[in-house]
Amino acid sequence: MFSKLVLASNNPGKLREFSALFAPFRIEVVPQSAFDMPEAEEPHCTFIENALAKARHAARLSGLPALSDDSGLCVEALGGEPGVHSAYYAGKEGDRASRDGRNNTRLLAALEGNTDRSAHYYCVLVLVRHAEDPQPIIAEGEWHGEILHAPRGEGGFGYDPLFFVPSMDCSSAELTSAAKNGISHRALAFAKLAERLRTAL
Repeated sequence: MFSKLVLASNNPGKLREFSALFAPFRIEVVPQSAFDMPEAEEPHCTFIENALAKARHAARLSGLPALSDDSGLCVEALGGEPGVHSAYYAGKEGDRASRDGRNNTRLLAALEGNTDRSAHYYCVLVLVRHAEDPQPIIAEGEWHGEILHAPRGEGGFGYDPLFFVPSMDCSSAELTSAAKNGISHRALAFAKLAERLRTAL
């Protein structure tokens, strides 16, 4: 088992979540920014293709095993949008916080007057032991909920203030980090990844 891997992301929220999830395995998660590498292109129309491209890119430039996460929000009434475009749904300008705000505003506008608010977060995790790994470890997770009519909560990131979790009667942004890490799409995908890691490594 390796003791360090590079996370193919510069998202501080994802780094916090993955660092917590990998802590019991005693695996240090290092952001790709530590290697001063550019972000990989994500030209594909599916989560899994983008995740694989990001993992291979990070492993190639860091020389470490790499983990990538391609995830997004899929809204039923919008035909699955914003989907793979979730991070830049309302454009790439500005910092992450300002993009999150614009993304949420655009999503609410797109759903205005729509009674079907069902949605799910989707996550695919890809772990490669090296850049040319012929057998990447892949795991998926889905977290189902609804889109609120207005933001609620101060935690989380991305669309969390708009994502209502019926089983918890609150938005994702109102959950503690520990609670979210136990039930989210990323947590579900990670549980599958952990099981596959134990088998593969």
